[in-house]
Amino acid sequence: MVANSAVWIVARVVTLFFTVIEVLLLFRFVLKLLGANAQQPLVDGLYRLTEPLVRPFQGIFPQAQSAAIDLPALLAVVFFFLLAALVVALVRAITGARAPS
Repeated sequence: MVANSAVWIVARVVTLFFTVIEVLLLFRFVLKLLGANAQQPLVDGLYRLTEPLVRPFQGIFPQAQSAAIDLPALLAVVFFFLLAALVVALVRAITGARAPS
């Protein structure tokens, strides 16, 4: 019973961590889509914070420099969603545990 509880806690922490990353990336996407002022400190801080998460996805698809749609951010959201699901599934598979009823 304790093992199942620990697995459930680990799964919830992993899910929370990746959800925060995904929300930040979605904020980045929406701000770029709406043409937010990148010189504003809050927007600039968000762009700087999420840049390392988005960088691996830049250049996959050709994109105009002035494009409003931040395709690399969307790809990063999908990637981190799938990565979170994989990590949770691996934790559960390794421990042989299921979510508590």
